[in-house]
Amino acid sequence: MKDEFIPFMVYEWLQVEDGSVTIGISEEGLEELAEVSAVNLPSEGEEIGADEVCGEIETESGPLNLYSPVDGKVVEINAAVVENPQLIFEDPYGDGWLFRVEAKNADDLDELTDIDSGDDDDLDEDDEETDEDEER
Repeated sequence: MKDEFIPFMVYEWLQVEDGSVTIGISEEGLEELAEVSAVNLPSEGEEIGADEVCGEIETESGPLNLYSPVDGKVVEINAAVVENPQLIFEDPYGDGWLFRVEAKNADDLDELTDIDSGDDDDLDEDDEETDEDEER
């Protein structure tokens, strides 16, 4: 795995590599979690949609929904995390990863890596327009 982890959905991280996206829980997300009782991941081969709930982590304080950043097919789940949810806490960016998704559209992967690299000039322009509109 590469050392490039992209923040996603406040408490998730993702990593783009070889046409797929690996998803896990970030250290910031772990700070919000109490005891984890179960991890429910999508099934391998399942088609999932971007920004739609595709699994959950059951915690003492209630369920934490899991999302995918892209439309695609689940190509691998981390069965070790399902069997031992504590792996998420022990090694969130290594053995504690959750699932991998093969993106339907390669352009979606490029967009994810562009956001991480700071190539968000278009977003800045849109934000400025919104600020100006709010002042009117």
